[in-house]
Amino acid sequence: MNRFLLRTFLRYLVALPVLGFLVIFLLYPIYAVVAGGADITMIGEVFKSSLYREGLVNALLIALGTTLISFIISLPLALLYNRFEFPGKEVCNLLIMAPMILPPFVGALGFQQLLGYYGVFNAVLTGLGFERINFLAGEGRFWAVCAIEALHLYPVLYLNLVTSLANVDPALHEAARNLGAGWFTRLRRITLPLIRPGIFAGGSIILIWSFTELGTPLMFGFTNVTPVQVFFGITELERNAMPLALTVVMLAGSSLLYIVGRLLLGRPGAASAVKGTLGASAERLAGGCRFLPLLLFGLVTFAAVLPHISLILLAFSGDWYNTVLPSGYTFLNFENALSDSLVIPSIINSLQYSFTAMLLAVLLGVLISVIVVRWKLRGGWILDALSMLPLAVPGIVMAFGFLVLSYRNPVLNTLFDVENNPLLLLAVAYAVRRLPYVVRSVSSGLEQTPEELELAARNLGAGSFTVLKRITLPLILANVIVGGLFAFSFSMLEVSDSLILAQKSEFYPITKAIYDLSQINGSGTFIACAFGVWSMLFLGSTIALAGAVLGRKIGAIFRL
Repeated sequence: MNRFLLRTFLRYLVALPVLGFLVIFLLYPIYAVVAGGADITMIGEVFKSSLYREGLVNALLIALGTTLISFIISLPLALLYNRFEFPGKEVCNLLIMAPMILPPFVGALGFQQLLGYYGVFNAVLTGLGFERINFLAGEGRFWAVCAIEALHLYPVLYLNLVTSLANVDPALHEAARNLGAGWFTRLRRITLPLIRPGIFAGGSIILIWSFTELGTPLMFGFTNVTPVQVFFGITELERNAMPLALTVVMLAGSSLLYIVGRLLLGRPGAASAVKGTLGASAERLAGGCRFLPLLLFGLVTFAAVLPHISLILLAFSGDWYNTVLPSGYTFLNFENALSDSLVIPSIINSLQYSFTAMLLAVLLGVLISVIVVRWKLRGGWILDALSMLPLAVPGIVMAFGFLVLSYRNPVLNTLFDVENNPLLLLAVAYAVRRLPYVVRSVSSGLEQTPEELELAARNLGAGSFTVLKRITLPLILANVIVGGLFAFSFSMLEVSDSLILAQKSEFYPITKAIYDLSQINGSGTFIACAFGVWSMLFLGSTIALAGAVLGRKIGAIFRL
């Protein structure tokens, strides 16, 4: 008994610092935003101002439009993947992940080349004898923002839908078919109710992400939207509390969207039947039809990566104006990128920030997963819930919270030193934002790994930490590596924290440097695209490796 009590006591000693870290660097920044901007008068001014009201409405419409487009893309693909066996099925999940190799705000550079007044689509229209269409003016700009965000985020919903569909008992469909129900009736009455949790898990991430997305509207010049209004208000933070009030309203709005989605979709299906021993129900297609699902996956992936292709062509182009393809190709843009004073320092900065963030996220993620899944400490669910909170809290809110803390808290101001060396500030911000990916990846590994070896080692006298080091970690090493890869690569291309927290050019990370380069008239866009190609190759290789290790279970990483 004494040994049991000692082991429990030591485990709680491990859990308490983890909880303290999450309270200080997760809950405290959120509290700082709320406390600083929760002035009733200022919040009232937000709703009195037609400019700010329109910004909130636009942000909400972008979120709803992005989520709807993502659902329209994802559901048919997930149904095809779940129902049919077809050639090339094993590569479909990797194809689906392709759009995520580039942040949408960087992809916006390629999208503008496609839809611009003198871009690719208008070159095709004029070549066919039609008038030019200004796709990026008025409502066209709004739909362009929704489209590029949806094409980037739909894999999150697709992966959750595939996981949910795999758990639906095919006997329910067989019974309904025998009773005369058509495919649409079965979809409406059986499939959709049973996969509601999957729709919520992926849809809620997309809804909140797009509601608070800063980079894409900023790159398209769609400034009358709340995240961009908050970004432009940073310079007035010390003398004007309106940016804080806007951030509080945005936090309240995203929380309300999450709650509404939870009420509508988060409930379990009416009959949570699982396939269990029934085996796979996928039908094997015959003849030429067997290639149709792969063709559809390919077409959707091609549409989703068109901005990426455009970005690559821009990076290699010498001139691209009113033509379908560039009129000339060159490596000069890459040479100019290497010689630009922002590029090399930003790469070094991002490597430092992201590597530190990865180490911190992996340490915290492994400890939280072990505490919750293996040690099963009473109250461990609190750590699990807190570790998932960054998925539900807007990135711009977290970034603003760290910014407020770094300026207004003397201790944290000294610790972070945002003016002279923001390494620790950005590393902690990145780690907190990417912690859910590590926790979900490691927890998935622990849940799939039998405990017998650990129990045997413990019966032979090994302590908890010896078991963790010698047995548990080697067994889940692949999951730890995947979680670390996601933490590192997504930190390298983090947008909100980078744009808001990096104040001086010598401390810019990659994404802030790309944004600054894209604002330079003339060659700035081409240099930014060259820089974006390097980033795309890096993140693409990371996602491909993670997908190869986890397979379809990679969807669990993107689950609230």
